[in-house]
Amino acid sequence: MEPVRTCVGCRDRASRTALVRVAVQNDELVFDERAVLPGRGAWLHPTPECLEAALRRRAFARALRVPASIGFPEAADVQTIERHRPRNKG
Repeated sequence: MEPVRTCVGCRDRASRTALVRVAVQNDELVFDERAVLPGRGAWLHPTPECLEAALRRRAFARALRVPASIGFPEAADVQTIERHRPRNKG
């Protein structure tokens, strides 16, 4: 059985492979593609809608237990999300 996580944007549950992990590194939010960075992680569907909802609700700050002022180093846009969309293995 595959692990299930909750998206911080839409709050829907999905398999770990369908989501991308976000972690804090050097006081910035980063996409953790391999899900190996130390510390707490927040899971997110790789869609602009879920990212916008998570940012609007300040869900990363709550989930990662960091100040709300911490953000992504570059503008998180559709291209950034698409680049981090998990690839199907097989």
